[in-house]
Amino acid sequence: MTSPEPRRIAMWSCPRTVSTALLRAFENRADTTVVDEPLYACYLASTGLPHPMAAEVLAAQSTDWRVVAAELTGPVPRGRPLFYQKHMAHHLVDEIEREWLKRLEHCFLIREPREVLASLDERLGEPRLEDTGFPRQLELFEEIAVVCGSPPPVVDSRDLLEAPREVLGLLCDALAIPFDEAMLAWPAGPRPTDGVWAPHWYADVERSTGFAPPPKAPRPLPDHLRPLAEECRGAYETLHAHRLRP
Repeated sequence: MTSPEPRRIAMWSCPRTVSTALLRAFENRADTTVVDEPLYACYLASTGLPHPMAAEVLAAQSTDWRVVAAELTGPVPRGRPLFYQKHMAHHLVDEIEREWLKRLEHCFLIREPREVLASLDERLGEPRLEDTGFPRQLELFEEIAVVCGSPPPVVDSRDLLEAPREVLGLLCDALAIPFDEAMLAWPAGPRPTDGVWAPHWYADVERSTGFAPPPKAPRPLPDHLRPLAEECRGAYETLHAHRLRP
């Protein structure tokens, strides 16, 4: 008897959306292999952007999207039945063809734009609309909804932090996989599966052992980012309307 085809779950995120904590949750499942932002080097090679640790990223990953696509749709590392892929939506640059995406199951992780930008500005500096991922998220969401005949699952990071057990349960139900209590807590520290960029971006998640409650008051948004937050709002609100509701 042949083994069933593995499930390949692509989570398309904006930056600074607790996406790495969610990666930890899935990695803690015994039935799941994970990969961290496999299209990052392709994105940097295409855009030439001077991201923090760009040289290290370009050296650590293939810059050929065809190679990456073959890895993401080929045999699952460690032979496990679930392959969870953490993606930044804006890494899916225009030159990357999309036929291979049909072999993945898709879901989306969003966060209120002011919270994304306040955090992103600290780590990246002077973010642009393209850096937020919101336009690409909405574009991809609408494409997948048409192909699949129904909207793919959307998780809002604030819901996830406020009610992790309930929201993870809803996500697992939407993906038709069993919920695993192991998703709620993990050991602190770095992981071998973390991207090479982790020293710049992952200090908070490396200290974490689970989903912490969201801050009661969001950090202030610098005045110069307020117009950009409004540019992101339409895409966010469209996606937010489809979120899994705890």
